[in-house]
Amino acid sequence: MASPAITSEQLESFDEASVAVLAQRLEDDDYPNPFAGLGDWHLLRALAIHRPELTRPYVHLIDQEPFDED
Repeated sequence: MASPAITSEQLESFDEASVAVLAQRLEDDDYPNPFAGLGDWHLLRALAIHRPELTRPYVHLIDQEPFDED
């Protein structure tokens, strides 16, 4: 089963409060199975690429490998 694509509209809908909620879910890591949190992680990583100003406080939750920002 493929995950739904992350859209630019979805990324634009985030603000500091909604990113904090997303990051808290990842920090708590209270998902029903190991794959359930993967969608949140992909969303936070997409936000880090496209809206880095919102994710700076949560960089510890994002893979530290360099990624292409284009």
